Amino acid sequence: MTETVTDIPNPVLEKESRLKAIISAYGSMAVAYSGGVDSTYLAAVAHEVLGDRAELVIADSPSIPRSELAAAQALARERGWNLAIIKTNEFEREDYLKNDPLRCYHCKTELFQQMENYARDKGVAVTAYGAIAEDALDPTRVGHRAARERAVAAPLQDAGLSKDEIRLLSRRRGLPTADKASFACLASRFPTGTRVSREAVSAVEQAEEILKLLGFHQYRARHHGDLCRIEVHSADIPKLLEPGIRDTIVKGCREAGYRFVTLDLAGYRTGSSATAPGPG
Repeated sequence: MTETVTDIPNPVLEKESRLKAIISAYGSMAVAYSGGVDSTYLAAVAHEVLGDRAELVIADSPSIPRSELAAAQALARERGWNLAIIKTNEFEREDYLKNDPLRCYHCKTELFQQMENYARDKGVAVTAYGAIAEDALDPTRVGHRAARERAVAAPLQDAGLSKDEIRLLSRRRGLPTADKASFACLASRFPTGTRVSREAVSAVEQAEEILKLLGFHQYRARHHGDLCRIEVHSADIPKLLEPGIRDTIVKGCREAGYRFVTLDLAGYRTGSSATAPGPG
């Protein structure tokens, strides 16, 4: 269990109070819940403020690892949160599968449409997602465009909460996600312009599950056709090169369908699948 923290700066506590006031004014809310740091904290506060009028909605999609989905469900059950699982159909959308720079926009459009339908059927007043303060400054996050188009609320952002503040407040609440590594959907492991498929996403999931089971905290298995490019935090590279660890990863990646397995010596970094590796 994450260590509980009680010494929180007043400005951060004031932001949480602001968040509670924003959520209370909604009356009822459906939260896009993924089990990540931000959406889990938002879910916890929404449940505290709204009780049964807070509904969590998680998408069962091939782009979400089964282990992540199971962990998110288990946490919701443990905390007594209302949780609904919905099916999203982004893998039926050609605009999503072609994996151009707007892939995330098409994915989020599908999610928010399904959430909108769910909220309407349940009589829920507001749909919301876990965008945070930093996201407003990042022009690459095209999923936020989909949120604006469908009037999806961003209460964490409206309260001015940053990632570090959310981690701190999550730790105070004893949420196990407080120190969770950053995560993005499995389709983000493909270079822009490389077509996404269920089979290839499954291969990435299998490769990353090996890294997770071996105890790596921050990692990616980048997909480049029959080559899997492994990224781990730079401090973990020596561990990855240990013969037993290395052999397990190579064997697992080949069982997932890759012919070649390579280590990226630059280490883990966000967005490194945006372009394919050069020749040579």
